[in-house]
Amino acid sequence: MAMNRRQALLTAALTALGGSAAACGTGGTHGSDTGTRTRARTDAGPLPAGLRMPDEAHPHARTFMAWPHAAVWGGDTEGVRADIARIARTVAGFEPVTLLAGKRDAEGARKACGSTVDVVGIPVDDLWMRDTGPTFVLREDGRPAGLDLHFNGWGGKQEHGLDRQVARRLLAHEGLERIPAPLVAEGGSLEVDGAGTLLVTESSLVNDNRNKGTSRAAVEDGLKAMLGVREVIWLKGLKSEDITDYHVDSLARFAAPGVVVLNTPAPGAPRDVWLKAYEEARSVLRSAVDARGKGLEVVALPEPADIGRRGPDFLASYVNYYVINGAVLAPRFGDRKADDRAAGVLRELYPGRRVVQLPVDTLAEGGGSIHCSTQQLPRGTDSDR
Repeated sequence: MAMNRRQALLTAALTALGGSAAACGTGGTHGSDTGTRTRARTDAGPLPAGLRMPDEAHPHARTFMAWPHAAVWGGDTEGVRADIARIARTVAGFEPVTLLAGKRDAEGARKACGSTVDVVGIPVDDLWMRDTGPTFVLREDGRPAGLDLHFNGWGGKQEHGLDRQVARRLLAHEGLERIPAPLVAEGGSLEVDGAGTLLVTESSLVNDNRNKGTSRAAVEDGLKAMLGVREVIWLKGLKSEDITDYHVDSLARFAAPGVVVLNTPAPGAPRDVWLKAYEEARSVLRSAVDARGKGLEVVALPEPADIGRRGPDFLASYVNYYVINGAVLAPRFGDRKADDRAAGVLRELYPGRRVVQLPVDTLAEGGGSIHCSTQQLPRGTDSDR
């Protein structure tokens, strides 16, 4: 997800409203990572024992999404809303969908998404529900609960006065327990296999803009306690090259225990920092072992090459797919050969699930994709939730 584009959009919106661009940087009121970090950690106490984050293929009770705000997206609002509505309607064909929108936007969201999508009046700054919403875990007795990861605008890079409250407000609306996390993080930075292994990038977690002064060992302890994992595989990632500091959900994903799908640069990709980050990740994954003590199978998922002129922040990663009940939703970029190849890889990795590819052109120009815009509520083992 891209820092330059989002900051440019927000700067334009604040200027139009007579505000200051500093509000989306480290000097702004809501954008100050120092102030937000202090507030975020004050209510974090001992974690309940036995928490466990299930893998994404675990049955879902529903999917949560959020409606794009015109103050952020400006002239691209119509296009990105069409992308989000298309994703919401598609997901709703497989499982319930709840979409968050402010009061002024709720009616328009209902018209765009249709009657199969439940729109609730919870205000948001932006659409990235994977990061602003709760990350859901199951308690020892099988009940779902939500981790509040204390969203701070990806380290104070974007205005988040409303988004920092989304996790708390959504959990209250749903009547679900809120568990304050011991760390500042985002859902897109966490990838589990459901069998005790977690995949993360160091750049997005061991970072002073989220967890100042916290060592990697201490971050790992917190991750293990709140997600119920035994093994953490650390990829280096990249700091300050995009707004997320390189979330893992655009780089590498677990398709099953022991199987990792790796975003792979297209042939002829420039030898830049992104290619080097990919090579580092590939090297780590090839030598890593999971919580079972077994090596990993690494499956390449190449990026598209023939997509025409796109902005510098366009996220051309098929790895940012979303697994739902009975299906896998993946982006379609218009490179027919690459799109077909990606669909074929995903069909092999997720047998028995339908692979549905969706155009996400405006969403991807904002630096994110289908996974970034969704968050799943796992079905608990104690009820039909």
